[in-house]
Parts: sequence; structure tokens; C-alpha cells
Amino acid sequence: MLIVGEVHTGLLRGPAPVTAEDARTLVDLVVGEPVLVSERPIAYVRSPAVPVGIDCPLIPAGTNRQVRGIGTVLQRTAVTGGHVIQGSAHATIEPAPGTAREPWSYYLARPGVVETVGKAGPDVLAAALAAPVPGTVDLGAIAARGLGRVQDSRPGRSALKSGRTRLRWLVETGAPQVSVRFTLRRDDQRMLHVTVPDGAAASACAVAEDVALHDWLLTSVLAAVRKAAPGVLERGEALRRLTPVIDYLLHLWMPDARGDDLSGAVWAALETRPGFSRQWDTVVARIRDQLSAGAVASLAGLVAAKPAPASPR
Repeated sequence: MLIVGEVHTGLLRGPAPVTAEDARTLVDLVVGEPVLVSERPIAYVRSPAVPVGIDCPLIPAGTNRQVRGIGTVLQRTAVTGGHVIQGSAHATIEPAPGTAREPWSYYLARPGVVETVGKAGPDVLAAALAAPVPGTVDLGAIAARGLGRVQDSRPGRSALKSGRTRLRWLVETGAPQVSVRFTLRRDDQRMLHVTVPDGAAASACAVAEDVALHDWLLTSVLAAVRKAAPGVLERGEALRRLTPVIDYLLHLWMPDARGDDLSGAVWAALETRPGFSRQWDTVVARIRDQLSAGAVASLAGLVAAKPAPASPR
């Protein structure tokens, strides 16, 4: 079995973080369906899943195989810490029981399942889903749709400028143990490929969203430090540029916060290589060193400016 998805992550628009109640309103996409709200260990609000129907190729045109995917993709949106917005889409890929296309009522009764019509080995199908090209299923467009709805409803600009990242993820079941491969494709594109034993993929979407969140945090903080240019710009200017990062992002780092067995195994692999928290700790230490140096410089300036006591007559 294959499960494929994509997560888009960015900074929630607006000058201040949203409360849990405001976030609930923003992501309430389905009338009558409950919104997940959690305050521990970190504020988190997630919309109900919305099924989106698809009927499109799963393997690029021009190959010697014609494989279509028909069914529904689940779309959902989440806000973490009142600051970070995520839109995601995912589906389980299964072979169709026959070659005839069923009425839509059949596919709507199986939300989050896309059936394949046509023959292709699991390796060929997995490779096509992991490396999407124009003409195949566009999970990114579905993921971005919910995120865009939330952003469009938020007026104003944030004090921190940060781009979006896109994480495509693929889970293959049937492996003897969990294995993880994380790849940076371009500045804003990543790939997470996980193999798991049968029955161990129930939380795959939540795990992928957690990885996407922390990859975005690390990417955004590294970019902010580069723009602040410590050691190049005057220290006060560097600290001014870093202040929104301190206010908005540093407190959100909490990998595997809601972890289960799959989350623990994925994060254990990512902490070993490429070493998410190791790199995060290094860049946060650099920011704190700048704060410390700035505080020392300010104190030294105050001492120097203090008038000397008058000598006794």
C-alpha cells in the first residue's frame, strides 16, 4: 500500500498571533464537522478533512504505461502556536477491483482513497508519486487551496517576512522496519520517503505535517540570520532584524510533541541525519550570543556615559 501527500507551510498573515478561538474560526471549513483544538504541549488547531475528487494520470504521459487515479484526496488546514499555517492533502493509493470506472458515489463513500486503473509495479508507481511532473496528480494545488483560504481572510502584514515550503511525502507499507529518507530538492521543496511495516501508517499524515512544520521553522530562522548578517551589519541593526524571529518562532520548536511509535521512529532517524535539532540548537545559540553581546555593549555604554563622582574638596 502507498500513502502520498503534500504539506505547504508558511507564516500566518497578520501583525499578531491568533487565539485558539480565532484559529478555530479560520480553519472551520466544513459545516457541522468538529475542529480539533489542542493546547498541550503546544497550541494547535486543525480543520476537519475535506474530500476532493480527482480523476487524473498517476504516471507521466509518454511512458509505456497508462495508469489513472480515481477517488478522493483529503485536504485539511492547521494553525500551530497562533503563528504557523499549514495546508495539506493526502490519499491512500490502492488498485481498483476492476477496469470500469465507478459512479462518484462509490468513491465518495471511501474518502481519502484513490484507486488505480491500469497496470504498474509498486516501484514504478512510488517513483512517479515521489517525483510529480506536470500532467499527474497535483496534490500541491489541493494543499495550497485550504491554506490560501485562511490567508485571504487575514488582513495586515506580519513583522516577519518568510516564504513557504512544500514537503511531498510518501509512505510505503510492507517493510520489515521503519526507514526514512529526507531530501532537500530546491529552496522550497522537500521530499520525505518512509517505509513502514504493515499496520504502522495510521498517523503518517500527522507525522509528515510535524516534519514539515519543523523544516519550515529551521529554514525560516536560517534565512532570517542570513539577512541579519551578524558581524557584517551594525549589531543594533542585526538585533532589530532578529527580533521578530525571537518573538514569533523560537518557542515553537518541539519535534515529536504528540508522538506515537511512527513519529518517534521518524524523528529518531531525522535527528541522526540530517540532524534537525542539532542545526536548530546551533542557529538559536548564535541568536542568543548576539543578544548577549548586545546587552553587554549596552551596559558598557551606560557605564561609560555615567558621570564620574565629584572629588571631595
